[in-house]
Amino acid sequence: MNTLAIVISVSIITAGIAMAVGGYGPARALGNALEKALDSISRQPEAADKIMRALFVGMALIESIAIYAFVIALIVLFANPLIGYLTK
Repeated sequence: MNTLAIVISVSIITAGIAMAVGGYGPARALGNALEKALDSISRQPEAADKIMRALFVGMALIESIAIYAFVIALIVLFANPLIGYLTK
């Protein structure tokens, strides 16, 4: 196997691992945040508006982590600087 094929193979595996880890963590955090929010709403229904507002802001911030992992995986797959270096 030549060096270019090894770099491409490692890039694909790395992108897959990045998406697996970058997707699992935020999914777990979103589930925990929703669980805690529903628990809080069941205890204090009059504070549901404030809890939901904080929940949605927190979920957006948590979801951005998954988007960052996706962007990094796309960069590793399609704009890998090592491939350009090896083809020179």
